[in-house]
Amino acid sequence: MITRVRSELTRYLRTETVGGALLLIAAAVALIWVNSPWGASYQTMVGAQLSIPALHLDLTLAEWTKDGLLAVFFFVAGLELKREFAVGELADPKRAALPVIAAVGGVVTPAVIALVVGHGVPGMDKGWAIPVATDIAFALAVLAMTGSRIPASARVFLLSLAVVDDLLAIVLIAVLFTASLSLLWLLAALACCAAWALAQKFRLHTPLVYLPIALVCWYALHEAGIHPTLAGVALGLLTRVKKDPGEQMAPATHLEHVVQPLSAGLCVPLFALFASGVPLDGAVFGSLFTDRLSLAIMLGLLLGKTVGIFGVSWVTIRLGWVKRPAGLEYRDMFALSVLGAIGFTVSLLVAELALADVGTQAIDLAKAAVLVTSMAASVIGSALLLRRGRVHQARRDADELPPDREGSTK
Repeated sequence: MITRVRSELTRYLRTETVGGALLLIAAAVALIWVNSPWGASYQTMVGAQLSIPALHLDLTLAEWTKDGLLAVFFFVAGLELKREFAVGELADPKRAALPVIAAVGGVVTPAVIALVVGHGVPGMDKGWAIPVATDIAFALAVLAMTGSRIPASARVFLLSLAVVDDLLAIVLIAVLFTASLSLLWLLAALACCAAWALAQKFRLHTPLVYLPIALVCWYALHEAGIHPTLAGVALGLLTRVKKDPGEQMAPATHLEHVVQPLSAGLCVPLFALFASGVPLDGAVFGSLFTDRLSLAIMLGLLLGKTVGIFGVSWVTIRLGWVKRPAGLEYRDMFALSVLGAIGFTVSLLVAELALADVGTQAIDLAKAAVLVTSMAASVIGSALLLRRGRVHQARRDADELPPDREGSTK
C-alpha cells in the first residue's frame, strides 16, 4: 500500500510539474500578446461571447475558462484531497498535523495582512481572500526545477500543504462568492451529488453515467448562484479511493490518470492564457507599489504566506506539538514557505470574483500584483532551494568519501 501511494504521489508531482511549466508559458504568452501591437486582438478574444441560448448561458470565452475549465482543475483537486486524507500522507494524523497547521497559518496570516493594509479600499471586503491560496502546479514546477537535491520529504510537505491550502481556499470561494441562492437549483445539484455517490456505491464504471451527472451538477450550481467550479470539488470528494478485491485500481486513481493530464496540460494553461493578459502600462506600474490594493495583495502573498507557513511550523515544532519532516532543516522549510507565496491560479480567480463590481482597472492591478509577487516568490524560493541543495549535496558527498586509512598504516 505504501509503495503504491508513493508511486501515485510521484506520478502526480510529475504531471503537475509539466503543467506548471505550461502554465508559465501560457501566462508569458498572454502578457506578451496583450502588451504587443496586437493587444486589441487579445482583448477581442477574451471578450468574445459563446452562448448556449437553450440553457440561458451567455458567457465570454474568459468566463468559460474561469467557470468551466477550472471545474476540471477543481475536480482533480477534489480527487487528490480525498486520496490524501484517505490513503495518502494526510491519512496519518501525526504526519498530517504539520502541513494542516502550516496551511492554516498560511491562509490566516495573508488574510490579516491584506485586511490591515487594504482597510477601506473598495473591494477589499472580499479582496482579502486574493492572497490566501498557493498554486500547486506553479510551486511544484519551481521545486522540481530547483530543489531536486533537497530531501524528498520536501515535496511531500509542499504537496500536503498545498492540498490543505486548496481546501481552505475552496471553502472561502463557496462562502464569499455566493451572493444569492436558488434553493431549487441547489437541491438539483445535491441530487446530482447523491446520484454520483450511488453510482460509486453500486460500482458503476461507464462514463455514460458520470459525465451527464457532472454536467448537470455544474449547470445546477451555476444557476443556483454558487460558483460552478465547486461541482468539481464535490464530485471529486465523493469518488471512491480504495479499490475492491480484484480491481486493478480505485476509481479516484483511474480518474486522476485520465483527467489530471487534461487539467494540467490544457485547462489550467488555457485559464492562465485568458486570465494573465494584464496591460502593463505606466498607470499599472505607477500604482503597483503605491496603491493600497496592490500592496495588500503583494504583502499578503510574499510576507503573509512566508511568515504564516514558516512561523506556525517553527512554533509548533519547537513546542513539540508536531515533528519536523525527516531530513528537512528549518532553512529548507523556510525556502518551501517562500514557494507558498506563489499564488497564481486560484488568486487570479479570486481577484476576478472579488473585484468584479469595482472595475476592470482594479482587476488588472490586482492581477499584476499577483503575477509580480508570484514571480518574485519563485525567484527568491529558487535561489534559496539551490543554496540548500548545494548544502545537502555537499553533505552526501562527504558521507560517501572513503575513510582515511593513513593512521592504520603507521
